Amino acid sequence: MEATFPTPFTPKKLFRREGTMESEDKKKLYHCGAPKTPRFAQSWCLLLSIFAISACARALDYADALRKSLLYFEAQRSGRLPYNQRVTWRDHSGLTDGLEQGVDLVGGYYDAGDHVKFGLPMAFTVTMLSWGVIEYRQQIAVAGELEHAMEAIKWGTDYFIKAHTNPNVLWAEVGDGDTDHYCWQRSEDMTTSRQAYKIDENNPGSDLAGETAAAMAAASIVFKRTNPHFSHMLLLHAQQLFEFGDKYRGKYDESLGVVKSYYASVSGYKDELLWGALWLYKATDNEEYLKYVVDNGHSFGGTGWAITEFSWDVKYAGLQVIASQLLMEEEKHKVHVHILEQYRSKAEFYICACLNKNNDSNVERTPGGLLYIRQWNNMQYVSTAAFLLTIYSDLLQNSNQKLKCHGKTVDHAEILSFAKSQIDYILGSNPMNMSYLVGYGSNYPTRVHHRGASIVSYRENKGFIGCTQGYDHWFSRQEPNPNVLVGALVGGPDSHDNFVDQRNNYMQTEACTYNTAPLVGVLAKLLEFEDQNHTSPLLASY
Repeated sequence: MEATFPTPFTPKKLFRREGTMESEDKKKLYHCGAPKTPRFAQSWCLLLSIFAISACARALDYADALRKSLLYFEAQRSGRLPYNQRVTWRDHSGLTDGLEQGVDLVGGYYDAGDHVKFGLPMAFTVTMLSWGVIEYRQQIAVAGELEHAMEAIKWGTDYFIKAHTNPNVLWAEVGDGDTDHYCWQRSEDMTTSRQAYKIDENNPGSDLAGETAAAMAAASIVFKRTNPHFSHMLLLHAQQLFEFGDKYRGKYDESLGVVKSYYASVSGYKDELLWGALWLYKATDNEEYLKYVVDNGHSFGGTGWAITEFSWDVKYAGLQVIASQLLMEEEKHKVHVHILEQYRSKAEFYICACLNKNNDSNVERTPGGLLYIRQWNNMQYVSTAAFLLTIYSDLLQNSNQKLKCHGKTVDHAEILSFAKSQIDYILGSNPMNMSYLVGYGSNYPTRVHHRGASIVSYRENKGFIGCTQGYDHWFSRQEPNPNVLVGALVGGPDSHDNFVDQRNNYMQTEACTYNTAPLVGVLAKLLEFEDQNHTSPLLASY
């Protein structure tokens, strides 16, 4: 989780409002190689790249990466595991969640390497998985992974249905970070507090309600054809949650102090209300939801904030990209074109910032070319950026348009190429020659900061492992984890492309569900692109 280091959210660093922002145009030089790479190898790689020869290249298997990404969500399941559970080192856990409060809160996902169920990042995870399926359903199906993708979404939405016990009540969290972090044990052995916390009329949480509404609305689109009854039920929950969040406004971390040190809503709740309304419009085609997005665009910051990150906390760039998509149906939305164009201008700011083509306020990059937002779990911002870049590339291609970044014209192919470069870096085309997607390739992190993965499987050894016993016998071991957390996207390297594979280096070696979720759609798109344009796998050179 992002525990104990809440996301800084300052206009100077992350956004500009109506064109005012301090310049941060820090261009990075690219180089081939790393400190541990012999100099002659660097020279050869540089020389050969000039001639576009792939001597430093590796074949990337996007289909394998896609399959493993979806496998990861099964490792993060809480509750009673199903008969078709593929991650066999996991077992049932959290079977009494909600019991003390008289509500069934069994299920859902652990967000990272610990065992707290945090509602806000879990909902964002489901929204991103759903969006990936909405955009790339056919590609995921061709890869044979659609069923697994839909299972991953449904595992989350089934929990949200349980957690939404009343139109104006949503259970926000099960467990608490403080007691959870005191222990290092398997989820199957949990002895930590499973206290549950909720938002309601007296303790509002518009950000959590808005994001959960977005997740359920997006999921309702996913299941509309195959399970219309379930889709309709999700939509009803989404509509109720949005109305609740809009009527009783407030930040959930002000109502529930227990989340402040872990998933503080630093951006506030206005982005989530716009986000939820826009997803409800996509799910229902009800003009009232679009009118909400249009009427509140200025006062809620949707048409004002120009952002350089998209995350579980900050939704502006995502909703600005979706608003841009609506412009493709110009006749249908002609009455709102003026406002939607304002949303699009801010989406373009984000895309140009990622491409390093703004006059100022570009996203920094490591020397190896990785987008770099901040040191704590940076890969979450890379995967979300790759997703939005891919979506925007499709938008330009489908509308036969080009993007202008301060007078420089960019076509859809260039945007997709850059998104691909970020995915290729993740999969091993980087100075460390390290795949940051666990289980992919031959060299990946083996000491992931994850309780269950780092301790012998409960199915192999059912002997109870106590709270601090895990620290004594497993946490400090130098050996690789006994269980491979396949498909986990870890926090990744520092600003100089360096990575230390140690269990206690949680800033780099902990993985989160919202890191991997955006990869699903992008990997499916790249797999299709590869099939259309190459008879052999794409070669990623570094």
